[in-house]
Amino acid sequence: MNPPLWSAAPFPALLITVALLEVLAAGWWSRLTSKALVCAAFAAPAAAHLLTADGGPAALAHSLTEYVSFLSLLAALYVIAGGIHLRGSLAGTPLANAGMLTVGAVLANLVGTTGAAMLLIRPFLRANARRRRRAHLVVFFILIVANAGGLLTPIGDPPLYLGYLKGVPFDWTLRLWGPWLFVNGVLILMFNLIDQFLVNREERQDLATGLMDQLIVHEPLRVEGRRNLLLLAAVVLLLVARLPAPVTAAGLWAITYLSWRITPPGVHRDNHFTFGPIASVAIIFAAVFVTMTQPLLILNARAADTGLTEPWQYFWATGALSSGLDNAPTYLAFTAVAAGLLGISIDDPTYLNTLISTPTGSDLLYAISCGAVIMGALTYIGNGPNLMVKEVAEHRGVRMPHFFAYAAVALIVMLPVLAATTFLFFPPGSPP
Repeated sequence: MNPPLWSAAPFPALLITVALLEVLAAGWWSRLTSKALVCAAFAAPAAAHLLTADGGPAALAHSLTEYVSFLSLLAALYVIAGGIHLRGSLAGTPLANAGMLTVGAVLANLVGTTGAAMLLIRPFLRANARRRRRAHLVVFFILIVANAGGLLTPIGDPPLYLGYLKGVPFDWTLRLWGPWLFVNGVLILMFNLIDQFLVNREERQDLATGLMDQLIVHEPLRVEGRRNLLLLAAVVLLLVARLPAPVTAAGLWAITYLSWRITPPGVHRDNHFTFGPIASVAIIFAAVFVTMTQPLLILNARAADTGLTEPWQYFWATGALSSGLDNAPTYLAFTAVAAGLLGISIDDPTYLNTLISTPTGSDLLYAISCGAVIMGALTYIGNGPNLMVKEVAEHRGVRMPHFFAYAAVALIVMLPVLAATTFLFFPPGSPP
């Protein structure tokens, strides 16, 4: 199957429309019905074309299967984390905030970026409730906890989980510790310097408030909804079990429902828990997964024309596409390109195990994994938790940057980090 280039049009049109509506019609766009209408308007013609194209129905079915797996995991982690309430708060000082981001970067590998983000974003905002400027807190939270933090385990981020399902050993991702440590360490240091600067400026602007005295006040933390911790462990065990995809999805939905039923209403109320954020993600990404099918088919069909041969090229190509496409399907697209480069068939459901059995394939997958996970932070739709964190923050009164503004800020922050990462771990000209 060699799809025509014009058939990819619904995907970029969807992304542009979502971005523009968020800026120009935020009130209307905030309603779920509005999101559903717009997303259906682009997904329907894309699906119709696939259903009539040679090989299209199978490709569409594959995309929808990946979507169900993607959403099942996100929904389970979102609902379970929403049933755990950390009562009390940490201090909202720059050092304490950096410490919480550090905890989040580690925790993301144990309960996923979605679980860690939903578990920590509320106490993180509560600790800084007295701050005038809080948007930067959430931006760095997305960069670290919702993305780069989850680089060390298949549970950490959806693309790595898909890689695990395609044959990557569970412990293989631990070799990514170098980029994980460097990227998260630099981001946390940058955050601490920026946060300290903003705190100092707020203090100078209004000396009467005694901001630092307020920020160091905190209540001891205690956990409510502890039964959900057992359900988090159940999710981890279910993912590690390598069961067939439908069985895993059914198990995740069962755990999600159980979490909702056993969580005391007071915990949900204290967390300001609603299904709005996950519903928004479900609607938008349903359209993303449908409309992205044609671009991925075009990429796979023309893999020989990509010119990608070195790890640094895969790092940047995967990352660039992840930021606008979602990092999970992008990961699969570029692993298929890498496999084709080495003459490995992707018909084998565990083809990635064959890919990493060669030094060249292992190096390429190393770069693809880093690009997908780290650069998924560059837009709100680069990774599922990004939109959830944004909506939770806005619900708590944080004025978040719109789609384009966030992308610009994230790129300014990340570009020097990504450049340094390239030369440290994927130097141009090095053999793959």
